[in-house]
Amino acid sequence: MANRDYVKRGRGGNNRKPAKKKNSPRRKPWRSGLLAVLLVSLFGYGLYLLSTDPEPPAPVAEPVKPKPKPKPQAKLPPPPEEKWDYVESLPSREVEVKAKEQVVSEIPYIMQCGAYKNAQQAEARKLDIAFQGINSKIRKKEGSSWYRVVLGPYKFKRDAERDKHKLQRAKIEPCAIWKETQ
Repeated sequence: MANRDYVKRGRGGNNRKPAKKKNSPRRKPWRSGLLAVLLVSLFGYGLYLLSTDPEPPAPVAEPVKPKPKPKPQAKLPPPPEEKWDYVESLPSREVEVKAKEQVVSEIPYIMQCGAYKNAQQAEARKLDIAFQGINSKIRKKEGSSWYRVVLGPYKFKRDAERDKHKLQRAKIEPCAIWKETQ
């Protein structure tokens, strides 16, 4: 056996020659271009042949002769009687529906859409609300310097909610609904 020094071999002594790169033949781009042109021309020629072909004659439809009914060999039982008579009774039937009466509050609802320290801000909010087609008022609280923008009074809370949603869609919020106390 030959003595080999395995220690020196791994210590940075790079005595190996770099591997030769294989010289791969360069692709010629004109070959793929020629192939594409050839395929496109074959496709176009096929379309030309299809367009010049005469259409085949339409098949003549023969009149259909009705087939004679086969004679029943065994007698079928009679059809069952219907247990229900809803087909006849429903068109003549009437149903009374009583709707719940809406509770009318003696105290009307109001909606407040802002409270401001100066009148110009309150007027600006009132103008924004007016552009939505809703009337509003500015109330100044006695003994205070606050200006409130108020809508209403509303007889039903549903009406106040409808206006509130309309204002929310116009990005005018927050608005609060409550019963008016005077």
